[in-house]
Amino acid sequence: MKIRNGRLSALAALALAASMALTACGSDSEGGSDSGDGGGGAAAITMLPKNLGNPYFDTSTAGAEKAADEFGGSIDEVGPDAASPDAQVPFINTAAQQGVDALIVSANDPEALCDALDEASSAGVKVVTFDSDTNPECRDLYINQATAEGIAKSQVDLIAEQIGDAGEIAILSAAANATNQNAWIEMMETELEANHPDIELVDTVYGDDDDQTSFDKTAALLQSHPNLKGIISPTTVGIAAAARYLSTSEYKGNVALTGLGTPNQMRDYVKDGTVEAFALWNPGDLGYLAAFAAQALVDGDISGEEGDTFEAGDLGEFTVGADGVVLLGEPFVFNADNIDDFDF
Repeated sequence: MKIRNGRLSALAALALAASMALTACGSDSEGGSDSGDGGGGAAAITMLPKNLGNPYFDTSTAGAEKAADEFGGSIDEVGPDAASPDAQVPFINTAAQQGVDALIVSANDPEALCDALDEASSAGVKVVTFDSDTNPECRDLYINQATAEGIAKSQVDLIAEQIGDAGEIAILSAAANATNQNAWIEMMETELEANHPDIELVDTVYGDDDDQTSFDKTAALLQSHPNLKGIISPTTVGIAAAARYLSTSEYKGNVALTGLGTPNQMRDYVKDGTVEAFALWNPGDLGYLAAFAAQALVDGDISGEEGDTFEAGDLGEFTVGADGVVLLGEPFVFNADNIDDFDF
């Protein structure tokens, strides 16, 4: 039985996902569609996020459902209530037993799912990971939301635009030993030196991804650097805490703040003028792209080899990179014009 999903809003997708999780969705074929015509097949795809009831994944599933509606396939979202690799394995096994055409997975562990995914692949199921990858040999494609270089550059570009590309800025990071944060900061420093000579990075402080610590560090930055023009916080905890401090202080409207955040935590601060714009990525586009990639694999338009190209509806053409990675693109910028379009 195949379930055809129409165009859904994020709220409708949330309601439907709960009922669909109880419904088995199988394919009429053993290992994929026979259409081979670049989008004409009605692929049956199982979507397995890290956990259900997570607004971020509700949005990515809604994007996948939108894609399936466009190419004539079906999306069945299943998953555990809590994010753990062991809890994902039974859903992978069930999808393989049902003979679905493709499986789209946000992996809770790069290694722990591999045996189950290998068995699914042996049964003819195309395997696409998104948001969080497995080891490359365990899947056909990985849909990557953004590169480290893109994340760093987007934040520098945002702060530069907001302060007129001149003045003192500081960085409010997470933990001092956070590998991804430190990589982004190093890339930000390189980008500033190369392309923004009139912006001076005067301090980098660490809020340890703790709300109160980040709040206090923001206050200390502003006291230590009275000429500060802007703050970059490449952590969702840090940017929200910094915005909370700025929103009730004399610095509101005078010190710019940007970084990485989610619409739900930053909405009020954007609307009251504390924050002009910040970045992350659009999980709806991520799910949309993952579904089109799965369809292309099922149709045989691509095999996951480097250099393969495929069309992804409104997002255009994509090329498979090294290790079967497909890059969504630059981080998505949220501002007053679009923030109410998202719920995560």
